[in-house]
Amino acid sequence: MYCVLFLPSMISGSFYALLAGFLGAAASLSAKLSLGADYLRIMCESGLGGGTSVCDWLHIPLRLLCGGLLFTCNAVMWTFFSKALRHCSSSARATVTTTASNFISSAVLGRVIFGETHAALWWVGISLTLCGLLVLHGSSPQTLPQEEGKKAK
Repeated sequence: MYCVLFLPSMISGSFYALLAGFLGAAASLSAKLSLGADYLRIMCESGLGGGTSVCDWLHIPLRLLCGGLLFTCNAVMWTFFSKALRHCSSSARATVTTTASNFISSAVLGRVIFGETHAALWWVGISLTLCGLLVLHGSSPQTLPQEEGKKAK
């Protein structure tokens, strides 16, 4: 129990940023499912093997559930992002890590759920983002020297 109580203090800002990016992608997925075309109805029909009478009404509560997940994922994502900002050495490191995690999670979820593919230019862009992330994580934080002319009060 002692470890569980102090676990959040041991988690690094980068881990919070990765979780925030994933939750942002999950929120986007929930929005697409709740507001998009008949994705849920098609999934219902393919899952039930053509049981269209059940799917005619079942997709409405599923859309409402996805709408609730949208708001929940966004709220938790902002919580983790603020923790990442607090625990990372720079706000740029937290922001770029969250963005890269969001892009990669969106690509994986889009591929698994919707069968989406990405063009070569998308892969070039995500590669450049990941290279920038590696540069940020590899650099050490710089501290500004104290002004020597200040008088101690």
